[in-house]
Amino acid sequence: MLEARDLMVFFENALAINDLSVEVHREEIVGVLGSNSAGKTTLMNTISGLIIDIKKKEYRRGGERITVLGELKFEGEDITNAKPSERVKKGIVLSRERHPIFPDSSVGENLKIATCIRRDLKITERFEFVYSIFPQLKEISKRKAGFCSGGEQQMLSIGMALMPRPRLLLMDEPLLGLSPALQQHLVRAIRQIRGEQVTILVAEQFARPLLPFIDRGYVIENGTLVLMGTGQELMENPEVKAAYFGV
Repeated sequence: MLEARDLMVFFENALAINDLSVEVHREEIVGVLGSNSAGKTTLMNTISGLIIDIKKKEYRRGGERITVLGELKFEGEDITNAKPSERVKKGIVLSRERHPIFPDSSVGENLKIATCIRRDLKITERFEFVYSIFPQLKEISKRKAGFCSGGEQQMLSIGMALMPRPRLLLMDEPLLGLSPALQQHLVRAIRQIRGEQVTILVAEQFARPLLPFIDRGYVIENGTLVLMGTGQELMENPEVKAAYFGV
């Protein structure tokens, strides 16, 4: 479904992604695991196309020079130079880290805003789909998003990514800052989303709750691939145990 080949991303002379290749097959849950500053967010921004907008903004303000090399294909089509909005229309949607939302708008308004790029959607059906995954959001649909808890805002952020009807959902650090109970709740929701024929690529540093449920995983350090395998293989790998489980 998704093929990322030989990706390299430079911020000025700093190498953020180093010759990285990733594949995601239809209806898989694939994990990208790594510590802080491993390159996970840069990878997700590159696949979603957000890096293109970041690059333009930096150029306009005379900021750091960003260089992106490599090839991206989605369903066999080259999307390397496609705009983020074009990728959303093709079905690639990113749920960004730290749940960026519109705090002064209600939960329901946030969800509706997320459909603005896809004019072909049946909005009512999308609301029903999101509420089936996160019924809590329906209960607080009229509450201002800024007054929601961290867990509720994370559910809302993911719900907003689900509204444009993604075929490939990119999730960047969805478990960040959540309690262990909320992490488990969100992992169950991720499995439910996959059950609705949505393919998922999730970047995460909290491997313990996620590893039992991923089909395959990539471990990266300093933007470089160091390990790959099935979820079970990674769980049984001594290096992964030492780095993520403390054993």
